[in-house]
Amino acid sequence: MAEIDARSESEMTPEQMTPEQMTPERRQRLGRIQFRAWRRGFREADMVLGPFSDQVAPTFTDAELDQFERLIDEEDQWLYGWIIERDPTPPEFETPVMAKVRAFMRAHVAAEVGKGIG
Repeated sequence: MAEIDARSESEMTPEQMTPEQMTPERRQRLGRIQFRAWRRGFREADMVLGPFSDQVAPTFTDAELDQFERLIDEEDQWLYGWIIERDPTPPEFETPVMAKVRAFMRAHVAAEVGKGIG
């Protein structure tokens, strides 16, 4: 029999929640973020930010989601340059979330590109 977590949703961290345990507002926010991350119009950015938003963003705290939304508000050419470290990242965007995006890209996206995703 499956173990039931008796903690209330307010005691759980985002990474411990299933989609069904999230508030409707959080699910809606994540849906908007995922839509924006996948449909940027810049394929290289889509290939990084789309999977990242699906796999990592749901584990974020609200503050981390705020940081991620600020990132995806930026122009693709600049954002992608910061992610791949081609261009210097402005201090206000050099956050733990940016570090997670870069780590994700190195660990996951680069491997997929090597298999022929692009």
